[in-house]
Amino acid sequence: MDSTSGTVTGSSLSEQVRDVVRQRRIDPQREADAVRQVALDVVAEHERRSLTGVVRSLDEPDRVVGQIVADVSGFGPLQPFLDDPEVEEIWINQPDRVFVARHGRPELTSVILTTGQVRELVERMLSTSGRRLDISQPFVDAMLPGGHRLHVVLEGISRGFAAVNIRKFVARAHSLADLVALGTLDEASATFLDASVKAGLNVVVSGGTQAGKTTLLNCLCAAIPGSQRLVSAEEVFELQCGHPDWVALQTRQAGLEGTGEIPLRSLVKEALRMRPSRIVIGEVRAAECLDMLLALNAGLPGMASIHASSARQALVKLCTLPLLAGENIGAGFVVPTVAGSVDLVVHTGIDASGVRTVREILAVTGRVENGLVEGDPVFVLEAGTLRRGHGIPVRRDAFQQAGIDLDHVLELGPDAAGRHR
Repeated sequence: MDSTSGTVTGSSLSEQVRDVVRQRRIDPQREADAVRQVALDVVAEHERRSLTGVVRSLDEPDRVVGQIVADVSGFGPLQPFLDDPEVEEIWINQPDRVFVARHGRPELTSVILTTGQVRELVERMLSTSGRRLDISQPFVDAMLPGGHRLHVVLEGISRGFAAVNIRKFVARAHSLADLVALGTLDEASATFLDASVKAGLNVVVSGGTQAGKTTLLNCLCAAIPGSQRLVSAEEVFELQCGHPDWVALQTRQAGLEGTGEIPLRSLVKEALRMRPSRIVIGEVRAAECLDMLLALNAGLPGMASIHASSARQALVKLCTLPLLAGENIGAGFVVPTVAGSVDLVVHTGIDASGVRTVREILAVTGRVENGLVEGDPVFVLEAGTLRRGHGIPVRRDAFQQAGIDLDHVLELGPDAAGRHR
């Protein structure tokens, strides 16, 4: 605490609480209620001192209390799983049914909570995020301090108990080379993807839940030249690509009065006003797909992820989601727009043993047949190995402008290269 300037930081109040907790021999993980009482006392004393002008009054004392408790106590019985690098996900179906996933496989833990403990944990987690959960807003997506994604469904919508899911961001890969080391890609496909990103091709990453879409998208973003400006838009911050010129945007839920919501569509539109060299949409789920396609169609290179069961199904979904934007948006406009805007679809999956691999890299041909966007496989997984398909990206000029020899990247012979020009 700096009494000279009359300011205070949350970390200094946390230190005061830690001192009291140590003096009273309180177990911060097991006695969260006692920690909260100490925090209330410390914040109340601070507010009393603010009346004399020695320190500045806190804007939101209740929120500060929540932040202190989360800082000092962590997240109670769940904290060991959050600290364990092998745990990828944690979920609570009911207080005595706490699961974790390691290497893609679910495990029932021995942790048994009470309904009050679950409620306390959720409150503590949300206190650090600035997001709320109540009857009018029974679902919430939020980001925990460690970069993990929290999703909660309130009791009443979820039968019997609140349903809690924490998807940890376990950063095992930061580049395409890391994915090669993990076996997600091979050298040839990684080299091709690296060249495609540098050439400014528009890439969509598809896959199911926990298939590694965000990790793959992060690694693709890492291949973007550092001289280019990247603007990303997500529902909740998940991308962690570390690009040197990067602005990250996330949505905002409506306030108590029902106003102030910032949907993903608005973020995509705002991103275009921020002088981006590249735009990345963390995941397209609804009408924002139209705004993304319009940006790509205008010549702005971009990437996104999408839930789909295959690369071709991802193209189908990209053609249907924009229809949610309004009755005046028809397939006659959307389908050719997808065909002319998306260059590659990279489909990733997870097998029964929890191993994540890229299953297919599909090049969009630009052609439409019977209302479907056509694509040719550049690489496809066969017998556990990514094998070269017959597909070649249509936009050879983009590789040439980037100084990349596409034929060399794909190891095409002169006859094959001539046929595809």
